Amino acid sequence: MVLLFRLLVKGLTLRFRARLEPLGTSVLTFRVWPNDLDVNVHMNNGRFLSVMDLGRFDLTFRTGLGRAMVRNRWKPLVGAVSMRYRRSLDPFESYELHTRLLGWDAKWFYLEQRFVKAGGDLAAEGVVRALFRGKDGNVPAPDVIRQMGYEGPAPELPPAIRDWTMP
Repeated sequence: MVLLFRLLVKGLTLRFRARLEPLGTSVLTFRVWPNDLDVNVHMNNGRFLSVMDLGRFDLTFRTGLGRAMVRNRWKPLVGAVSMRYRRSLDPFESYELHTRLLGWDAKWFYLEQRFVKAGGDLAAEGVVRALFRGKDGNVPAPDVIRQMGYEGPAPELPPAIRDWTMP
């Protein structure tokens, strides 16, 4: 992972952050550092994807899924990402990453991740399709959800996500 230092900082502060419900939203605050920049002197489009890993890490561990993931040796794997870039993030600019679980089907989880500038403007948004793989193959999403303590039905996926998931 390119952002090892940021991962360590966020990992060390996890115990001081409130537990999240499975359908809650993780909010992390970051700043654009010089090593995040591209030749246009704004945050590199690939860096957005790397920072999104940190949001999923935070959501996973704050919902209680992290312990089950470690105990069962499940590996999270991203199957697809769809991004929309709206506004630049400039050097030293502060922003928040909002990560939430939109829903799931038998195999996949669908997450929304939004980059929000300090003034509230949306800089970028992405939708991620991910799964967990164990020693015997892919772990069914309902099994993972149970480990999070969620007993309710899967939320209805937005039409755009349902259309995106079609083969």
